[in-house]
Amino acid sequence: MFEMSDIDSLNGEENLFPPSLEINPLKLFDIAKSQGRPLYAAAPMVRYSKLAFRETVAQYGVDLTWTPMILAKEFNRSLAARDSDFTLSPSSPPTIAQLGVNSPLEISRCTTLLSPFINGIDINCGCPQSWACAETLGAALMHKRELVASMITSAQSSLHSLGYQDKKTVSVKIRIHKDLRETVDFVRTVQEAGVDFITIHGRMRSTPSSQPVNLEAIKVVAEHCSVPTLSNGDVFTLSDVKAHVEKTGVDGVMAARGLLENPGMFRKDGGEGCSWDVVEVFMNEVARRPIPFKLVVHHLSEMVGSDRSQRGSTLLRKEERKEMMACLSMGELIDFLDGVREIRRL
Repeated sequence: MFEMSDIDSLNGEENLFPPSLEINPLKLFDIAKSQGRPLYAAAPMVRYSKLAFRETVAQYGVDLTWTPMILAKEFNRSLAARDSDFTLSPSSPPTIAQLGVNSPLEISRCTTLLSPFINGIDINCGCPQSWACAETLGAALMHKRELVASMITSAQSSLHSLGYQDKKTVSVKIRIHKDLRETVDFVRTVQEAGVDFITIHGRMRSTPSSQPVNLEAIKVVAEHCSVPTLSNGDVFTLSDVKAHVEKTGVDGVMAARGLLENPGMFRKDGGEGCSWDVVEVFMNEVARRPIPFKLVVHHLSEMVGSDRSQRGSTLLRKEERKEMMACLSMGELIDFLDGVREIRRL
C-alpha cells in the first residue's frame, strides 16, 4: 500500500500501480451491458469507503468504487490530508475519487494530484449535511449548475493536459429538486460541459433516508441524460437492483448502506444478509490494508446485524453483538469472531 506522499518514490516503478488504472470507467459500463446486467458501484461513504472496504466489495462483484468525499481545498494544501484521505495498493479496484469542491482552480489542482492514481474524478453535488451546504459544497451545488459546469470543464482540461483525456472520467453525483425541471436543466448543463456519466440519488436534500427513494424521479431525469447513468438510494439486495433498473432505465446501480450491511450483496448468491465468508475476507483485507480499530468494529456491527439493519443478518445474536463491541484490540476481536464461528460449525 502506498500513499500520496509516495509519489516521488514511484517514478520508474510503474509495476506498483494497479492494472485497474488502465480501465476507463466508461468501458466498465460497456462490459456490464455485454453481460446483460447493470454496472455495480460502491457509493462514497464518509469514513467507510476506505481501501480495505473497497477491496472487499470488489471481490464480490462491485465494478467501480468511490473514495469518501475528499475536501479539495484541504487536499491541495496539506500533505497530512492527502495521506489521510487517499490510499492505493497494487490490487486496488477501479476507483473514482469524489471531491467536495466549489472552485474550478481547486478541482484543477486536485485532479492533477490525483489523476495518476485513480480512474476518475467525481464532483459531490449531493451531500445534504448543513456544514457542506454552508460551504457551497454537496447539495448546495444543485443550485449552482453553471459553477458545476465550469468545474467539469476545468477537470477535463487538466486530464487532457496530462494525456488522460481518453483514460479517466469526470462525473457528478446529484440529488433531485422538488421541481424536476430544475434537475433536467442541471443535467443538460453538465452534459454540455463534458460530464462523462451521472449518478442520480432519488431524494431531495431535505428528504430523510427513512423515506423511500423516488424511482419515478430518477427515471424522468435519466431519460434526459445522453451519458450513462447510475441510480442511487435504497439498494439492499439484488431484487432492489432489478427494480431500480426496470423502473428507471439506468445503466448501473450504486449502493451505500446495502453494501455496509452485506459487502457481498452484488454476487450472484448475495442473499438477504451478510455471510461469514464475507466477514473473513473483510478481516483479511483489514490486516493487509489497516484502518482504525474503531472503524473495523463499526463495519462489523453493520455486517453482523443491528437494530438499523434493512435486511436482517443473523450472524450474531444481540448479546454477542454487545460482546463484540466491547473488544479492545484486533487480537481480542479476531479471537471472538473465530470463537463464535467455531461454535456455529458445531
